[in-house]
Amino acid sequence: MRSNIVAGIILGVLAVSCAEQESNPFFSDFNTPFGVPPFDLIKADHYLPGFAEGIEEQNEEVAAIASNPETPSFENTIEALETSGALLRKVRRVFFNMTSANTNDALQGIAKEVAPMLSKHGDDILLNPVLFSRVEAVYQQKDRLDLGPEQRTLLLETYKDFVRGGARLDEQGKAELRRINEELSVLKVQFSENVLQENNAFELVIEDEEDLAGLPGAVITAAAETAEERGHKGIWVFTLHKPSMIPFLQFSDRRELREEIFTAYVNRGSNGNAFDNNVAAARSAVLRAERAKLLGHETFADYVLEKNMARTPQAVYALLDQLWKPSLEMAKKEAEVLQAMALDGGSDSALKPWDWWYYAEKERKKKYDLDEEALRPYFKIENVRDGAFAVANQLYGITFEERTDLPKYHEDVVTFEVKEADGSHIGVLYLDYFPRAGKRGGAWMDAFRKQSGSGGERVAPVICNDCNLSKPTGDRPSLLGLEEVRTLFHEFGHALHGLLSDCEYESLAGTDVPRDFVELPSQIMENWATHPEVLKTYARHYETGEVIPQELIDKIEASGKFNQGFAMVEYLAASYLDMDWHTLTGNSEPNAEAFAKESMQRIGLIPEIVERYRSPYFSHIFSGGYASGYYSYIWAEVLDADAFQAFKETSLFDRETASSFRENILARGGSEDPAILYERFRGAEPQIDALLERKV
Repeated sequence: MRSNIVAGIILGVLAVSCAEQESNPFFSDFNTPFGVPPFDLIKADHYLPGFAEGIEEQNEEVAAIASNPETPSFENTIEALETSGALLRKVRRVFFNMTSANTNDALQGIAKEVAPMLSKHGDDILLNPVLFSRVEAVYQQKDRLDLGPEQRTLLLETYKDFVRGGARLDEQGKAELRRINEELSVLKVQFSENVLQENNAFELVIEDEEDLAGLPGAVITAAAETAEERGHKGIWVFTLHKPSMIPFLQFSDRRELREEIFTAYVNRGSNGNAFDNNVAAARSAVLRAERAKLLGHETFADYVLEKNMARTPQAVYALLDQLWKPSLEMAKKEAEVLQAMALDGGSDSALKPWDWWYYAEKERKKKYDLDEEALRPYFKIENVRDGAFAVANQLYGITFEERTDLPKYHEDVVTFEVKEADGSHIGVLYLDYFPRAGKRGGAWMDAFRKQSGSGGERVAPVICNDCNLSKPTGDRPSLLGLEEVRTLFHEFGHALHGLLSDCEYESLAGTDVPRDFVELPSQIMENWATHPEVLKTYARHYETGEVIPQELIDKIEASGKFNQGFAMVEYLAASYLDMDWHTLTGNSEPNAEAFAKESMQRIGLIPEIVERYRSPYFSHIFSGGYASGYYSYIWAEVLDADAFQAFKETSLFDRETASSFRENILARGGSEDPAILYERFRGAEPQIDALLERKV
């Protein structure tokens, strides 16, 4: 049935007039500076024809590879597969970036329609027995072929993709795999849409000015502007977007209102309405378990981790267990302090999760005389961004030139051309920093076009950073909190991974690396974000231009380990939940709420803290690429702490160390085993000592 639908779409595309074909921007080279997407010309109704034509075009290319009468070789089989599907990649990169950053009902409808099409198309390639026989024939010659490291990796990864994609299954197994993949593709889209709908649906409406007690003036102004944007006047509206919610939890004296917004946040996707994700989460986990078993793995985590640095679920659990006990003990001590503060403040009840941010902020003020709002004036977003640019310039010699002539998909977006020290072009960077109804939550990096060097000619990357940071309010520019500063630097680190990639093959370039290695380039950048030497270069008062006082820098440093028990416990709890979902072995769907409750009881999560992501809105694992991989942030933090130690041993901007990091980590993408790349940079395996020193 599905193949008939796809065939119908393709026939419809072929039937359109030449004029309509020519009007679709995807069917010709992008006539823009650097070949960036012409967002001003791309319309919603261009995507489906683009997908259909892209699928048809790649089908023809794959058929030609499979039927090639010549003896299978690296060039006519592996490289030919790698370069096939150019149109399809072009369409899907623009489309899925838009469904993440600037979606609407039309795009969401297309996403639901195209998900099973793409699932079927991927299966058609990986389950093609004639094609696999050619890939396998080349693989069997791997030790006799004269291949460079990147070519060898491409061959190995291509072969593994086919095997992991079901190429060795019998016909019944292949049919079952197709069914599972199609259902998962639809669940993924629906899960993401439900979270977005739940984010946008909630409003904490405040009509009585007394209910604003404790909130800073800038937070109140932002809430008034949000109310006006939503058609309300004379009131204040707070939303589940973190720049709105977190300051409310930190400063609002109205406990019942803190409870209301916090409860709405943690109950997203679990309200028993049309957007409930509990069943989708459980169903996804069971389907993944079935797929893993079908492919010869005990659990889905075993299937995923086979390609990661961790290799096994046991290794992941061992790392989590090593960190859990000391982190939990630290969090319990923090909870005791906050409970005592609450009692001193007149509260006669137990500390609750919606109280933690509020009393932690008071404790930080009391212990370190550090007020989050006192820092914000020094973190104007443009200054923070330029600070990140300056760090990259000092490390790698690269520069960033704003371009106002590039098409943009939203007025908030700012674009830059990235250049080498000699002025030669590296790539283009899109920065999209503010929340809106059409953007999913969180922060991420992606590519509109990845770097490659196919045919000896470098294809320059077009990279984007998307965040949900504090917006400008009234006559104040966007002023960031300390965590938002770290987020900006973090995502910029991912962007550098994409921009400074120097690989021949697109599928191995940039951030296409094992999941527990991909966070190294992002997390190491956070070390520069709040380093005293760096802060003095970009943290300037937005009104006076005054450099951040040494007194404030000292307070930031002194409070560096403050609230670390809470941060580690909520993160590790979510990591355990991810692993528990993906080490399921049965085929009956558990009750998602009961499953998560049991998971948290097993590790002893204290009631004052909620896991960072509950199952119904755990987009990282149910609609993103982090299934069995949320642990990767702490795994990579071992790497980043150890890697930054190399700069501590030399100097903060040591060019030789930076050059080695660029050459061996950023430039190499997934072209070699990450353990080899890391040892090549560091000269030894990573040690956990630097991380423990940072955390404890």
